[in-house]
Amino acid sequence: MLRPLSLSLFTVYGALLSDAVAYEIPQHNASYALRQRAINATREGFLYGPAVAGGPLYPTGPKGQAKVAADIADVQRETSPNTALVQQDVARAGNSSAQYQGLDTVEEYLLLYQNQWADILPRGPAPGVLTNYSQDLFFSMERLANSAFSVRRLPKASKIPFQVDAAVATKITGSSIQQLLKDGRLFYADHRAQAAFPKTTSKFAAACDAYFYIAKSGQFLPLAIRTNVGANLIYTPADDTQDWTLAKILFNINDFFFAQTWHLASTHETVQIAWMAAIRTLSVDHPVYALLDRLTYQLFSIQPLAQSFLFDNGTAFDTLFPITGSGARDFVTELYFNGTGSFQAGYFETDLKARGLLHGDGPKLAYFPFYEDAAVIHSATREFVSTFISSFYKSDAVVRGDNEIQAWAVEANGPAKAIDFPTKFDTKEAVIDALTHIAHLTSTVHHSVNTNNLLSISATLPMHPASLYRPVPSAKGNTSVAAYLPPLQAALAQFSVDGLFARPLLANTNRSLAFMFDSPKFLNGTNDQTRAAASKFKDDMRKFSTKIRGLTFDGNGLSQGAPFVWQALDPLEAPFSLSI
Repeated sequence: MLRPLSLSLFTVYGALLSDAVAYEIPQHNASYALRQRAINATREGFLYGPAVAGGPLYPTGPKGQAKVAADIADVQRETSPNTALVQQDVARAGNSSAQYQGLDTVEEYLLLYQNQWADILPRGPAPGVLTNYSQDLFFSMERLANSAFSVRRLPKASKIPFQVDAAVATKITGSSIQQLLKDGRLFYADHRAQAAFPKTTSKFAAACDAYFYIAKSGQFLPLAIRTNVGANLIYTPADDTQDWTLAKILFNINDFFFAQTWHLASTHETVQIAWMAAIRTLSVDHPVYALLDRLTYQLFSIQPLAQSFLFDNGTAFDTLFPITGSGARDFVTELYFNGTGSFQAGYFETDLKARGLLHGDGPKLAYFPFYEDAAVIHSATREFVSTFISSFYKSDAVVRGDNEIQAWAVEANGPAKAIDFPTKFDTKEAVIDALTHIAHLTSTVHHSVNTNNLLSISATLPMHPASLYRPVPSAKGNTSVAAYLPPLQAALAQFSVDGLFARPLLANTNRSLAFMFDSPKFLNGTNDQTRAAASKFKDDMRKFSTKIRGLTFDGNGLSQGAPFVWQALDPLEAPFSLSI
């Protein structure tokens, strides 16, 4: 069955190859002097300018500005139909206010989804969101699925960040908090840093830190949430349902703010500076340049759009979030320069191991939806990149002799001021690692916290408002969670912003992740090995998409150990690039 597909692919690309310029590493290029002059001309016109929307340097100079303008024009062309869908859905929802019954109870917020959002969220929220949202397991498993970058296992030698009443902890977990730590079963997420940033008016938030733990049953569950503002209350599942529900919402507000600012620093900005260094050092005929050009589709459009849409006065952060737009931009910058922008430390398994989520000192996580899904895509990506690089570099010595690839490392660590980028490339493996990581950031990391993931689960109401609309309580005994939630117009504004990040029109098209390497522009200059590897990647991703789309609840009402079905990394749903 595969042979006709493969022959068809080779026939299509083969017909175009006569007009293509084959990629070459510099050692194999007969016009080396001409190639070097072209690189020098690029260096003169593609310059490092001040940061835009926080983080690292941003392109300037005539060539840099031209590239930025081209990326912005392209993304605006592509997103205009999507914006129209959002406007239609928001208008329709706004005209249906009677069905929401005043939003006086938590349950009435579910009515916001009844016969709504058909254009921008055609399949509706993730299965389980509207039925299981109140479960503690729902709340905790989000930290291992759609928001998997804030939680870490506490090392056994750690000092306990905050105390929980011993009797309460034992009642909930069957162990003291010290025993959980000793057993390697205690996990922690810390959003206290958000307290220091300037606040918007009439919107409120805590600055939570929280404990999670592996129960004796093997489930990953919440233990306690501390607010760190006002009376600095500590909530647990032993509290009254209204109080504990509000506490989970308080944490979700902080975690959502973190995820959205973190993803700018960890994906867009980390890839951005690596790509800028590559543009200034690699010939456009270099195979690595060609691959990066594919992976960074529309990349330079994101920062100016983020500034104008998210951070400028009166835009999304000022309107929806408890921290101002300028504060959010500064938070992104602080994240970037304090670990989040570290290139090699962010490698897929390196990061998960450092946070104790993979091969940690304690019991293995029974389920880890983000890792389970991302690992399949990462492995297939690495397989493609390995074939691609090996087809141009026959040995490690050839890598070491490539002055352009070595210049990329020098540039990144020099004028570009990239963080933790390889200082040199001694082996094929090192190049494969770096390129696989860039592909990982542009796909599996980004789309697990952004894109369609927002409307389907991470920003769903009632549990995920961007802000509270009353001050954080100074005492327990709350009787109405709904009183703290956004009123209708604020809820619709949240849907409107989050809807712009959903990209339903890209699903099942050649802009989906399955087509990451299936581009005539890219493949024409490669070789038979690379084209076969690209075909295999696409086939593998289609098969994985079928598996993801077939996920459902088991006999215990769970999917991948969670009371929701997480499908954000469906390769035919998620884009192949760092989309907005």
